[in-house]
Amino acid sequence: MSSRLIRNWVFVCAAAAFALAAPGGCNRSGSGTRVVYITNGVADFWTIADIGARAAGKDLGVTVDVLMPKNIEDQKRMVEDSLSRGVDGIAISPINPANQGDLINKAAAQTKLITHDSDAPDTNRLCYIGMDNYDAGRMCGKLVKEALPKGGNVVILVGRIEQDNARRRRQGLIDELLDRPGDPQRFDPPGRQVKGGKFTVLETLTDQFDRDLGKRNAQDAMGKYANVNGMVGLFEYNPPLILEALGNKAGKEIQVIGFDEADATLQAIKDGRCHGTVVQDPYRYGYESVKMLAALKKGDTSVISPNKFMDIPARRITKENVDTFWAEKNKRLNKPAPVASVDAR
Repeated sequence: MSSRLIRNWVFVCAAAAFALAAPGGCNRSGSGTRVVYITNGVADFWTIADIGARAAGKDLGVTVDVLMPKNIEDQKRMVEDSLSRGVDGIAISPINPANQGDLINKAAAQTKLITHDSDAPDTNRLCYIGMDNYDAGRMCGKLVKEALPKGGNVVILVGRIEQDNARRRRQGLIDELLDRPGDPQRFDPPGRQVKGGKFTVLETLTDQFDRDLGKRNAQDAMGKYANVNGMVGLFEYNPPLILEALGNKAGKEIQVIGFDEADATLQAIKDGRCHGTVVQDPYRYGYESVKMLAALKKGDTSVISPNKFMDIPARRITKENVDTFWAEKNKRLNKPAPVASVDAR
């Protein structure tokens, strides 16, 4: 072999080694099965799911790529790139399942495809891993009722309403506040007020994952509705933005209720500025998604239940259990436990 060929071979090997070691949201822990875990955005919530997916990859010897899109076009590109690379499985949280059906079905025809966190029930996905978002919305509604026992006027803030989880979560919340019977297929358009006996949902404001807009939405709602009594944030980053916008009004003039386990939300619960939050288990979303795809690659279809749903139930977090929950969360993230609760009321 000539010295030139030797140099070229060394360069190729070095480049390959660098690519395998490069950071950037990918865990390359195995040399056989390769799966992709695609989120529906960039948020701290997904950082926890990332850790779960990586842990499963390490435990099972599976190569895991974790990808976090900024928008629906970005997510489409990630799916198509994954298919072109011939991955063995894809776990995706669809941004807009109504408009992504063809993409999801195309992917499902070429590889093992499951959904997590947010479902696409009218597609050929093999299974959905997550919680029942309608039931979780009703759980959130119960927290609102606790915070406002006499009723009141509520504003809902959420990233986007096109996602299946956001639509169901919001509807469950509204139905609980209005004491309606359960109906996950019901849909109250976000552009109009919804009134019940004790509660009125004044408006639903979306921000498309734009944090600046999310905070402005909360600020604008205060100015637009002098009679607002409560604000509910349905995505992980919404409650902290609401708390920033409300300042010292949070927990006093306006009750705050949230979703997910952002540190700022948990601290506000400890301090009495947020009544409570409904949490998921993003670590298990990541872990169980990789575990299921690995099993399906081996031909084990027993991991899929007859209803094609792996239920990872939601939990309510209030001042009574926030310290225990936060310690559990930090243990998974290898962070120190929080300090003891201080009642700031």
